[in-house]
Amino acid sequence: MMRAGLATVLAVLALGATPATAQLPIFDAHIHYSRPDWSTYTPERALSILAKAGVRRAIVSSTPDDGTLMLYDRSPAGIVPFLRPYRTREDMGSWTRDPAVAAYVEERLNKRNVYRGIGESHFGADDVPAPTLRRIAELAKARGLFLQCHIDDTTVEKMLTTYPGVKILWAHAGMSAAAATVGRLLDRYPMLWVELALRTDVAGSDGTLDPEWRALFLRHADRFMVGTDTWVTSRWESVEPATAAVQRWLSQLPREVAEQIAWKNGERLFPPP
Repeated sequence: MMRAGLATVLAVLALGATPATAQLPIFDAHIHYSRPDWSTYTPERALSILAKAGVRRAIVSSTPDDGTLMLYDRSPAGIVPFLRPYRTREDMGSWTRDPAVAAYVEERLNKRNVYRGIGESHFGADDVPAPTLRRIAELAKARGLFLQCHIDDTTVEKMLTTYPGVKILWAHAGMSAAAATVGRLLDRYPMLWVELALRTDVAGSDGTLDPEWRALFLRHADRFMVGTDTWVTSRWESVEPATAAVQRWLSQLPREVAEQIAWKNGERLFPPP
Protein backbone atom coordinates (compact mmCIF):
# COMPACT_ATOMS: atom_id res chain seq x y z
CA MET A 1 0.00 0.00 0.00
CA MET A 2 2.79 2.46 0.84
CA ARG A 3 4.48 1.87 -2.51
CA ALA A 4 1.21 2.35 -4.37
CA GLY A 5 0.50 5.57 -2.49
CA LEU A 6 3.96 6.96 -3.24
CA ALA A 7 3.63 6.07 -6.90
CA THR A 8 0.38 8.03 -7.04
CA VAL A 9 1.98 11.09 -5.43
CA LEU A 10 4.93 11.06 -7.83
CA ALA A 11 2.66 10.58 -10.83
CA VAL A 12 0.62 13.60 -9.79
CA LEU A 13 3.72 15.77 -9.40
CA ALA A 14 5.45 14.63 -12.57
CA LEU A 15 2.47 14.56 -14.91
CA GLY A 16 0.97 17.81 -13.76
CA ALA A 17 -2.42 16.61 -12.51
CA THR A 18 -3.96 19.21 -10.24
CA PRO A 19 -6.69 19.32 -7.60
CA ALA A 20 -10.15 20.10 -8.91
CA THR A 21 -10.12 23.49 -7.17
CA ALA A 22 -6.95 24.72 -8.93
CA GLN A 23 -7.39 26.79 -12.06
CA LEU A 24 -3.88 26.25 -13.38
CA PRO A 25 -0.96 23.89 -12.81
CA ILE A 26 1.90 25.66 -11.05
CA PHE A 27 5.63 25.71 -11.67
CA ASP A 28 6.98 26.81 -8.28
CA ALA A 29 10.30 28.58 -8.75
CA HIS A 30 11.31 28.76 -5.09
CA ILE A 31 11.29 25.71 -2.80
CA HIS A 32 13.87 24.63 -0.21
CA TYR A 33 14.16 21.24 1.50
CA SER A 34 16.90 21.93 4.03
CA ARG A 35 18.24 19.91 6.93
CA PRO A 36 15.75 21.14 9.59
CA ASP A 37 12.88 19.97 7.34
CA TRP A 38 14.01 16.38 7.06
CA SER A 39 12.92 15.22 10.51
CA THR A 40 9.47 16.79 10.12
CA TYR A 41 8.69 16.02 6.49
CA THR A 42 9.91 12.91 4.74
CA PRO A 43 10.70 13.38 1.05
CA GLU A 44 7.47 11.57 0.24
CA ARG A 45 5.48 13.92 2.48
CA ALA A 46 7.13 17.00 0.97
CA LEU A 47 6.31 15.79 -2.55
CA SER A 48 2.75 15.09 -1.46
CA ILE A 49 2.35 18.65 -0.16
CA LEU A 50 3.51 20.06 -3.49
CA ALA A 51 1.19 17.77 -5.43
CA LYS A 52 -1.80 18.64 -3.25
CA ALA A 53 -1.15 22.35 -3.83
CA GLY A 54 -1.26 21.81 -7.59
CA VAL A 55 2.49 22.26 -8.10
CA ARG A 56 3.39 20.60 -11.39
CA ARG A 57 7.15 21.07 -11.04
CA ALA A 58 9.39 22.98 -8.62
CA ILE A 59 12.84 24.53 -8.51
CA VAL A 60 14.43 23.20 -5.32
CA SER A 61 17.62 24.30 -3.59
CA SER A 62 18.66 23.31 -0.08
CA THR A 63 21.17 23.71 2.73
CA PRO A 64 22.91 21.31 2.43
CA ASP A 65 22.37 20.24 -1.17
CA ASP A 66 21.55 16.66 -0.12
CA GLY A 67 17.95 17.70 0.54
CA THR A 68 17.47 18.76 -3.07
CA LEU A 69 18.84 15.46 -4.33
CA MET A 70 16.55 13.50 -1.98
CA LEU A 71 13.54 15.03 -3.71
CA TYR A 72 15.04 14.89 -7.18
CA ASP A 73 15.95 11.21 -6.93
CA ARG A 74 12.33 10.41 -6.01
CA SER A 75 10.80 12.63 -8.68
CA PRO A 76 13.26 13.61 -11.42
CA ALA A 77 10.44 14.76 -13.68
CA GLY A 78 8.94 16.98 -10.99
CA ILE A 79 12.01 18.55 -9.38
CA VAL A 80 14.31 21.09 -11.04
CA PRO A 81 17.54 20.95 -8.98
CA PHE A 82 19.47 24.13 -8.21
CA LEU A 83 22.76 23.90 -6.32
CA ARG A 84 22.86 26.21 -3.33
CA PRO A 85 26.41 27.32 -2.46
CA TYR A 86 25.79 26.97 1.29
CA ARG A 87 27.19 23.85 2.91
CA THR A 88 25.68 25.09 6.19
CA ARG A 89 23.79 28.27 7.10
CA GLU A 90 27.08 29.69 8.39
CA ASP A 91 28.22 30.08 4.76
CA MET A 92 25.54 32.70 4.05
CA GLY A 93 27.59 35.65 5.22
CA SER A 94 31.01 34.66 3.85
CA TRP A 95 30.53 32.46 0.80
CA THR A 96 31.35 35.07 -1.86
CA ARG A 97 34.98 35.25 -0.69
CA ASP A 98 35.50 31.64 0.42
CA PRO A 99 37.52 29.57 -2.09
CA ALA A 100 36.32 26.39 -0.39
CA VAL A 101 32.77 27.24 -1.46
CA ALA A 102 33.86 27.62 -5.08
CA ALA A 103 35.53 24.21 -4.90
CA TYR A 104 32.42 22.71 -3.30
CA VAL A 105 30.14 24.07 -6.02
CA GLU A 106 32.40 22.87 -8.82
CA GLU A 107 32.73 19.42 -7.24
CA ARG A 108 28.95 19.04 -6.87
CA LEU A 109 28.32 20.19 -10.44
CA ASN A 110 30.83 17.66 -11.75
CA LYS A 111 29.56 14.81 -9.57
CA ARG A 112 25.93 14.94 -10.68
CA ASN A 113 25.05 16.37 -14.08
CA VAL A 114 21.51 17.24 -13.02
CA TYR A 115 21.61 20.87 -11.92
CA ARG A 116 19.78 23.58 -13.87
CA GLY A 117 20.98 26.50 -11.81
CA ILE A 118 23.06 27.74 -8.86
CA GLY A 119 21.39 29.40 -5.88
CA GLU A 120 19.36 30.68 -4.19
CA SER A 121 22.16 32.84 -2.80
CA HIS A 122 22.28 36.09 -0.80
CA PHE A 123 24.78 38.91 -1.29
CA GLY A 124 25.12 42.66 -1.76
CA ALA A 125 26.49 45.02 -4.39
CA ASP A 126 29.97 45.08 -2.80
CA ASP A 127 30.16 41.29 -3.20
CA VAL A 128 29.56 41.23 -6.95
CA PRO A 129 33.28 41.25 -7.93
CA ALA A 130 34.28 38.89 -5.08
CA PRO A 131 36.37 35.93 -6.27
CA THR A 132 33.99 33.08 -5.40
CA LEU A 133 30.99 34.86 -6.84
CA ARG A 134 32.99 35.59 -9.98
CA ARG A 135 33.98 31.92 -10.31
CA ILE A 136 30.38 30.78 -9.85
CA ALA A 137 29.21 33.26 -12.49
CA GLU A 138 31.84 31.84 -14.86
CA LEU A 139 30.64 28.30 -14.17
CA ALA A 140 27.03 29.31 -14.73
CA LYS A 141 27.79 30.97 -18.05
CA ALA A 142 29.95 28.09 -19.29
CA ARG A 143 27.33 25.50 -18.40
CA GLY A 144 24.24 27.48 -19.35
CA LEU A 145 22.95 27.52 -15.76
CA PHE A 146 20.79 30.15 -14.10
CA LEU A 147 21.92 32.06 -11.02
CA GLN A 148 19.04 32.48 -8.55
CA CYS A 149 19.91 35.55 -6.53
CA HIS A 150 18.23 37.03 -3.45
CA ILE A 151 19.46 40.60 -3.96
CA ASP A 152 18.18 44.16 -4.25
CA ASP A 153 17.67 46.09 -7.49
CA THR A 154 21.05 47.84 -7.32
CA THR A 155 22.84 44.52 -6.93
CA VAL A 156 20.92 42.73 -9.66
CA GLU A 157 21.75 45.51 -12.12
CA LYS A 158 25.42 45.30 -11.13
CA MET A 159 25.34 41.53 -11.69
CA LEU A 160 23.82 41.95 -15.14
CA THR A 161 26.43 44.50 -16.22
CA THR A 162 29.41 42.75 -14.57
CA TYR A 163 28.56 39.30 -15.93
CA PRO A 164 26.90 39.76 -19.32
CA GLY A 165 25.52 36.55 -20.73
CA VAL A 166 24.77 35.03 -17.32
CA LYS A 167 21.09 34.16 -16.86
CA ILE A 168 19.75 35.68 -13.64
CA LEU A 169 16.61 34.47 -11.86
CA TRP A 170 15.79 37.32 -9.47
CA ALA A 171 14.39 35.86 -6.27
CA HIS A 172 11.35 37.61 -4.78
CA ALA A 173 11.56 40.32 -7.47
CA GLY A 174 14.07 41.90 -5.10
CA MET A 175 11.72 41.39 -2.12
CA SER A 176 10.66 45.05 -2.03
CA ALA A 177 11.39 46.48 -5.49
CA ALA A 178 8.47 48.41 -6.95
CA ALA A 179 6.77 47.18 -10.11
CA ALA A 180 8.18 50.18 -11.98
CA THR A 181 11.73 49.25 -10.94
CA VAL A 182 11.26 45.62 -11.94
CA GLY A 183 9.83 46.74 -15.26
CA ARG A 184 12.73 49.08 -16.00
CA LEU A 185 15.22 46.27 -15.42
CA LEU A 186 13.27 43.79 -17.54
CA ASP A 187 13.05 46.35 -20.34
CA ARG A 188 16.81 46.82 -20.30
CA TYR A 189 18.23 43.36 -19.57
CA PRO A 190 17.14 40.33 -21.61
CA MET A 191 19.08 37.93 -19.35
CA LEU A 192 16.87 38.71 -16.36
CA TRP A 193 13.89 36.63 -15.23
CA VAL A 194 11.86 37.20 -12.08
CA GLU A 195 10.15 34.97 -9.53
CA LEU A 196 7.55 36.30 -7.12
CA ALA A 197 7.92 34.22 -3.95
CA LEU A 198 6.67 36.13 -0.87
CA ARG A 199 5.58 39.13 -2.98
CA THR A 200 2.18 39.45 -1.32
CA ASP A 201 2.01 43.06 -2.55
CA VAL A 202 1.24 41.81 -6.06
CA ALA A 203 -2.38 41.63 -4.89
CA GLY A 204 -4.25 43.39 -2.10
CA SER A 205 -5.53 41.76 1.06
CA ASP A 206 -8.79 41.02 -0.76
CA GLY A 207 -6.91 39.25 -3.57
CA THR A 208 -7.33 42.04 -6.11
CA LEU A 209 -4.38 42.27 -8.49
CA ASP A 210 -2.43 45.52 -8.20
CA PRO A 211 -2.87 47.60 -11.41
CA GLU A 212 0.87 48.36 -11.78
CA TRP A 213 1.84 44.72 -11.44
CA ARG A 214 -0.95 43.73 -13.82
CA ALA A 215 0.35 46.09 -16.48
CA LEU A 216 3.87 44.76 -16.00
CA PHE A 217 2.71 41.14 -16.31
CA LEU A 218 0.95 42.00 -19.56
CA ARG A 219 4.11 43.69 -20.88
CA HIS A 220 6.54 40.95 -19.83
CA ALA A 221 4.44 37.82 -19.54
CA ASP A 222 7.38 35.67 -20.63
CA ARG A 223 9.72 36.81 -17.85
CA PHE A 224 7.84 35.92 -14.64
CA MET A 225 7.35 32.82 -12.50
CA VAL A 226 5.65 32.29 -9.16
CA GLY A 227 7.11 30.72 -6.02
CA THR A 228 6.48 29.89 -2.37
CA ASP A 229 9.85 29.83 -0.51
CA THR A 230 9.92 27.16 2.21
CA TRP A 231 12.78 28.98 3.90
CA VAL A 232 11.85 27.62 7.33
CA THR A 233 10.18 24.29 8.14
CA SER A 234 6.86 25.88 9.10
CA ARG A 235 6.52 27.30 5.58
CA TRP A 236 5.72 23.83 4.26
CA GLU A 237 2.28 24.28 5.82
CA SER A 238 1.90 27.48 3.76
CA VAL A 239 2.50 25.91 0.36
CA GLU A 240 -1.17 25.19 -0.31
CA PRO A 241 -2.66 28.51 0.94
CA ALA A 242 0.13 30.53 -0.70
CA THR A 243 -0.48 28.79 -4.01
CA ALA A 244 -4.23 29.35 -3.66
CA ALA A 245 -3.58 33.09 -3.18
CA VAL A 246 -1.49 33.12 -6.37
CA GLN A 247 -4.29 31.37 -8.23
CA ARG A 248 -6.68 34.16 -7.22
CA TRP A 249 -4.63 36.91 -8.82
CA LEU A 250 -3.67 34.80 -11.82
CA SER A 251 -7.38 34.40 -12.54
CA GLN A 252 -7.60 38.18 -13.07
CA LEU A 253 -5.17 38.07 -16.01
CA PRO A 254 -5.89 37.01 -19.59
CA ARG A 255 -5.71 33.23 -19.70
CA GLU A 256 -2.68 33.17 -22.00
CA VAL A 257 -0.72 35.50 -19.70
CA ALA A 258 -1.77 33.61 -16.57
CA GLU A 259 -0.65 30.31 -18.07
CA GLN A 260 2.76 31.70 -18.95
CA ILE A 261 3.38 32.97 -15.42
CA ALA A 262 1.84 29.94 -13.70
CA TRP A 263 3.79 27.23 -15.51
CA LYS A 264 4.64 27.72 -19.17
CA ASN A 265 7.66 29.95 -18.55
CA GLY A 266 9.08 27.38 -16.17
CA GLU A 267 8.51 24.59 -18.67
CA ARG A 268 10.15 26.60 -21.45
CA LEU A 269 13.20 27.63 -19.42
CA PHE A 270 13.62 24.23 -17.75
CA PRO A 271 12.30 21.54 -20.07
CA PRO A 272 11.68 18.20 -18.35
CA PRO A 273 14.56 15.74 -18.59
